[in-house]
Amino acid sequence: MENFEVCDRDITPQLLGRYLQSDAIAVDTETMGLNPLRDRLCLVQLCDLEGYVSAIRIERGQTAAPNLQQLLEAQNITKIFHFARFDLATLQHHLGIVSTPVFCTKIASKIARTYSPRHGLKVLVEELEGIELDKTQQSSDWGNVVALSDEQLGYAANDVRYLHGLRDKLTEMLKREDRWTLVQQCLSCLPTFVALDLMQYSNIFEH
Repeated sequence: MENFEVCDRDITPQLLGRYLQSDAIAVDTETMGLNPLRDRLCLVQLCDLEGYVSAIRIERGQTAAPNLQQLLEAQNITKIFHFARFDLATLQHHLGIVSTPVFCTKIASKIARTYSPRHGLKVLVEELEGIELDKTQQSSDWGNVVALSDEQLGYAANDVRYLHGLRDKLTEMLKREDRWTLVQQCLSCLPTFVALDLMQYSNIFEH
C-alpha cells in the first residue's frame, strides 16, 4: 500500500517528526475485544492531513510507547477518533497515554445527523465521502500482530484514512445548525467518561 508504514512497538523518530508537523492526526486502535480492562491492545493506526498512514504493532504486555505518547499528548494537535471514548480508555489503560485535545466523529454525527439513527464509521464514510468501506475484517483476530494479513492492514488503514474528511464535513454541519458549541461541550466531558469506564462504573446518570 502506498503512503503506509508498519512499525513495531512505537512510531519511529522520523514518523514522530512528520506527524508533529500536522495540526490534526486521525487515530484508531484494534484490540482483542471491547473491554479495555480485559482485552489487550494490538494495533494503533495514525493518519496525517496528507494521508500518510502508519500502523504500530503493540506487543503483548507492552506498557509504553514514548514517541506515540509524545504525539498523542501534544496539546497543539487535535486527535480525531471515531468513538473516542473506547480508544482513549484503551490507550490510557495499556500505554498510559492521556490524549487531548480530541474530536470524535461519532459524537459529532449523533449531534449533527439527527435525521439518522445510524452513526457507524461505514455509514458516515459512505454518506459523507461517497466511499463504501469493506468491514469484513472488523471481527478478525488482531492478536497475532506479527502475522497480520494485507486485508487486516488495509482495513485498519481505512479506519483512519477518512477521519479528517469526516471531521471537516461534520464540523460544517454542526456550525450550520448552531450545534458546534454543544459538541465542544460534549468533547470536553470525554476524560470524565473515560475515567468512569476505567473504574468500572455503570451509567451513573440512570435513575
